[in-house]
Amino acid sequence: MSRRHARDMTTIIRAEAAHDFLALLPSLAGYRPARSLVAVAFSGNRTAGVIRFDLPAKVDDRQRLAERVVAMLCRLPDVDALVPVVYSDARYRGAAAAGERELLRRVADRADDAGFHVRDVLRVARDAWGSLLDAGTPAAGRSLALIDESPAAAHPVLRGRGIASPEGAAELPEVRPEEVAEVARVLALVDEEPGGLLDRLGDAADPVTFVERLVGDARSERKDESLVWTLSEAEASAWFVHLAERPAIRDAMMLQIGFGEEVGAVAMDDAFDTIDRAEEAGLSVDDFVRRETRRGGGGLATTIVVSNLMLGLTSERPDVERVERGLEHVKRAIALAPEAQRPPALCIAAWLSWSLGRGSAAWAFLERSAAIDPEHSMTALLSAYFGSGALPEWAFTAPTDRRAA
Repeated sequence: MSRRHARDMTTIIRAEAAHDFLALLPSLAGYRPARSLVAVAFSGNRTAGVIRFDLPAKVDDRQRLAERVVAMLCRLPDVDALVPVVYSDARYRGAAAAGERELLRRVADRADDAGFHVRDVLRVARDAWGSLLDAGTPAAGRSLALIDESPAAAHPVLRGRGIASPEGAAELPEVRPEEVAEVARVLALVDEEPGGLLDRLGDAADPVTFVERLVGDARSERKDESLVWTLSEAEASAWFVHLAERPAIRDAMMLQIGFGEEVGAVAMDDAFDTIDRAEEAGLSVDDFVRRETRRGGGGLATTIVVSNLMLGLTSERPDVERVERGLEHVKRAIALAPEAQRPPALCIAAWLSWSLGRGSAAWAFLERSAAIDPEHSMTALLSAYFGSGALPEWAFTAPTDRRAA
């Protein structure tokens, strides 16, 4: 399965040479590409997006990948040019070189046929780099030091931007063993004697209120409410993990983190309705959803709006600042949770990452989940959906306000 990343960018930073452009690319994209085909889209002189794909494993997949790249570029607004770049673990003149150059040629040819201007075609190997459009490129490629030592990456606009591997965004924070033990203790109490924690939660026992107090904007008019918190970190993390283990509530919390309290309330109403219907049918929520999906979905309570948000079938964008805050909370809750109880929260982290276009991070979270529980149904559902090449529609619309990434 391939991994894809799309990121909107509006900065104009002039790269005077190809190595300067390559020095800029990790900061612009937000990660350091590896074993990838990266298509950098332009609207005039502006970078308009980066789309990342795994390198194809089979020769027959090269043309299909080239067509997919251009199809995605066609959906990005006002894009008129691109630079395809292959990042490879192979040597510049190694056995893989011919196949990777062929892939780049196919992408360039298909883009040209579609009316895009191909500004450059680049390959970065483990020992050198070169341009397929530069007849003066040495047979052994150019030195990687030109990229590493380029002053372009020191541009003030780029300072402070985190750069990691595509999977780096899925790294969990370090936690102390005693913190993990405390969360496990609280989770056990939630199952055996929940009264004390529920009293401390108060109105935040309600999932919508709880999520809002986790990710609500401190600058909002409700900051006096959104930041009122009497729980310890262990209690808050344990309650999040506990709620995430309820599939319908998990999905509603996920959407609320992305789209706000009103969406969360609607989704939560649907969640409880779905739980009731599943209980009446004598099925688990996941089994009930699968059954109703096979029947055409008529018995599902989820509204079209909520369903479309979940699948990314809308141009309405998530609130990036909320999602970033939510991801930090979710990742810490995952790190603190007992391993066997991590998959639901890992799925939330995967969807939130996917909603920001961080396909590789999403896959990393799903891989962690599958390693813990190969039979986890939500992990399988998200893996199948993301693996189909699905990207949210909002990835292909121009940002309209400060919330857009």
